[in-house]
Amino acid sequence: MTIPEYAVSSVSHPFALQKQWDSPLWQQASALSIATFRPESTSHRPQTEAKLLCSPVALHGFFRVRDRYVRCVHDRFQQPVYQDSCVEFFVQPTAGSGYFNFEFNCGGAMLASYIVDHTRTDNGFRDFTRLTMEQGSQVSIYHSLPALVEPEICDDITWFIEFHLPFGLLEKYVGPLGEIKGQVWRANFYKCGDKTSHPHWASWSPVDDLNFHLPRCFGRISF
Repeated sequence: MTIPEYAVSSVSHPFALQKQWDSPLWQQASALSIATFRPESTSHRPQTEAKLLCSPVALHGFFRVRDRYVRCVHDRFQQPVYQDSCVEFFVQPTAGSGYFNFEFNCGGAMLASYIVDHTRTDNGFRDFTRLTMEQGSQVSIYHSLPALVEPEICDDITWFIEFHLPFGLLEKYVGPLGEIKGQVWRANFYKCGDKTSHPHWASWSPVDDLNFHLPRCFGRISF
C-alpha cells in the first residue's frame, strides 16, 4: 500500500481564524481529499477536503465538507462527537511517541486525547489521556453550522471546520518539538457520522479495518 504524503505550507507569522476556505492565507495551502470509504459505509459519499498550514506557534487546519444527512446533537467538550456529522485529524508528531485524536462535529464540539497504546478497553484504550478542559480551550475552532443540528438536514449542504493546534499544547505530551521546518510527522484525516441516518467512514490514508485508531495506517505530513 502506498503511503500518502502531504506537504504543509508555512507562513511566517501567527494568524487568527480566517473563517474562509479561500482566504488569501488559505490559498497558500493545497487541499487533500478524504475519499477512501470503508465498505461498511452506506451509499452516502460526502466530498471532504482538508488543508494544513504551519505558523511559528501552531498547526492550522481547515475542513470543507459537501454533505447530506447532517446531524449534530453533542455540544460539549469530550462528548462522542463521532456519532454526529464529524471530521477528525489524528497526528503523531514524533516517532515513538503517542498520537493525538482531534475530532470535531459540524457544530464545533471537540473530543481529544493523547493515546500511547490504542488497544481497545472498556474505558477506551489501554494507555491514553483525555485532554483537560483547560487544554481543550487552547484549541481555536471555527464552525459554520450551529452548535446543534436536529432534525437532520437531508438536503445538500456544505459545512466547514477550521482549527488551530498550538505547538505548546502538543509539547506537553511529546516534549520539545524544536524547529518544525524539515520534520515529517505521521497523520490521518477522517470523515464519519456513526449515528446519522446514513453512517459512513472515510479516510485520507486507507485503514485496513473499521477503526480509525490505527497509527500503522497513518500517512505522512512534511514541513
